[in-house]
Amino acid sequence: MRIGLLTEGGYPYVSGDARLWCDRLVRGLGQHEFDIYALSRSERQEDEGWIQLPPQVSRVRTAPLWTAEDDGVVYGRRARRRFADAYGELAAAVCGGPAATGGSGTADGSAASDGVEADRFGNALYGLAELARDEGGLVGALRSEGAVRALERACRAPGALRTARTARVPDLLAVAAHIERALRPLSLDWYEDDGLDSVDLCHAAAGGAAALPGLLARHFSGVPLLVTEYGVQLRAHYLASASVGEPPAVRALLAAFHGRLAAEVYRAAALITPGNTHARRWQERCGADRAKLRTVYPGMEASRFAEVGESAEGSGCADPDMLVWVGRIEPAKDLISLLHSFAEIRKEEPKTRLRIVGAPADGPEGATYLSHCRALAAQLFPDEADGVHAVGDNPVSFEEIGGPEVPSLAEAYASGAVIVLSSVIEGFPISLVEAMFCGRATVSTDVGAVVEVIGGTGLVVPPRNPRALAEACVSLLRDPERRERLGAAGRARALELFTVEQNVAAFHGIYLEIVSHSPVRRVVVDDEGEPLPFGVPAEAHVPGLWAETRLMASGRPRWAAGAPVRATVPVPAGEGA
Repeated sequence: MRIGLLTEGGYPYVSGDARLWCDRLVRGLGQHEFDIYALSRSERQEDEGWIQLPPQVSRVRTAPLWTAEDDGVVYGRRARRRFADAYGELAAAVCGGPAATGGSGTADGSAASDGVEADRFGNALYGLAELARDEGGLVGALRSEGAVRALERACRAPGALRTARTARVPDLLAVAAHIERALRPLSLDWYEDDGLDSVDLCHAAAGGAAALPGLLARHFSGVPLLVTEYGVQLRAHYLASASVGEPPAVRALLAAFHGRLAAEVYRAAALITPGNTHARRWQERCGADRAKLRTVYPGMEASRFAEVGESAEGSGCADPDMLVWVGRIEPAKDLISLLHSFAEIRKEEPKTRLRIVGAPADGPEGATYLSHCRALAAQLFPDEADGVHAVGDNPVSFEEIGGPEVPSLAEAYASGAVIVLSSVIEGFPISLVEAMFCGRATVSTDVGAVVEVIGGTGLVVPPRNPRALAEACVSLLRDPERRERLGAAGRARALELFTVEQNVAAFHGIYLEIVSHSPVRRVVVDDEGEPLPFGVPAEAHVPGLWAETRLMASGRPRWAAGAPVRATVPVPAGEGA
């Protein structure tokens, strides 16, 4: 099987989202052939290069999302009219209301009108894609004054979003620029000439921009689309726009655009694989058909923590009075509440210490937040000394993996009696699963997929509640037997649900399920040009659900349409991709 793996800001680059699970998936499915179609987010990411790819990766095609030079395409009068019609329809669908309404419909409260706007958005999107294919690109048109005027007309039209009617010229320019960036994949040359039209299945590693090439491959060539979301892109957009502080009109219009795009991705996908129930609820609210959803938990490398989890001392710890927090230091992790909670813990258990292990998030915000946390820790816990001649020491330490005290991630977890997670925003809590692999008892806040991951093997408290967090930690610090029971139960649960092996096996079955229900679009031949009798399943020749019965003008059935393709030749051992 030939899989087109679609990524945005991740695999195969050294840095980026979803890099690890994509690499584990590709390496775990060596019986398949993978073509990687990657959208990069920054010049720095491209300069850092790729990770070493396995032999089953036959090609990699990349394109930047962070920049797009004017393609120099000059539209004639007919092309300009096509663009104005398609973009005007897309703007009208966006200004008509958000798609993620949970069934309540658009501004007039009609679910039926919401369905009309969804169809309108999809038709307009594919109209723009067809124009880009016919004329050579959309970059100049999407940046044109005509695009801004189309947005303005849509915002002023009857029935438009109330907030959209307040949009001023700077707001419209900002929205038009954002839509241009989001629609850059429409202008790529990935959809013909042995591109995505030649794969058996498109697997988008995220929604949003990563899924756009899969939408077009399905539209142009009928390639089935699988969408995996471990973090729902629409939710991420909502959180990001709230933190940036954009004007209300810009937030409303961009939320509506991304809601429509998410709904179209979910409608077109053959199957959707959320990474947890929390993501699944978001997808259902955004219009995903429940029958298409298959929950597949992320696969993580359990062997990294085997020595800690399986050792005779695995249920114990280096320091029974140590609390450990591991993660990326940023406001969403709410270390401020954790520090205030630790002050309450010290009143009950004065010997307790807290290790905060992690690096600040990228950008100035992460460094600023780390500095604020250090200052608060120094204020709450002045350096203490056992005697007048001893050197004072702070019970809170800030460390990074790779330092002399914490050479590895497993050793960070091994050093603690209790692992703490204090987040106010969380998708799939990776650090929690790692702690479970290590057999450590955990105390977590009830956010994201935490309760689903824990499943009764750890303590869960409300977010932004330092007192509740402190009480849970104290109860475990005082009860070593309970810590041991919870740690063992957590490790057993993690090994059952969250390993790489279960993730790879799940996607192998899903690939076969999708392809077995998709019409075969190619004739498979051997090296001598002779058809392979079992190159396609026999069911593909049976009219009905397996294939369409319409015959082409030449009299050949649809499954035989297009030029023959060569059977995949296995790559000899030792050769690179």
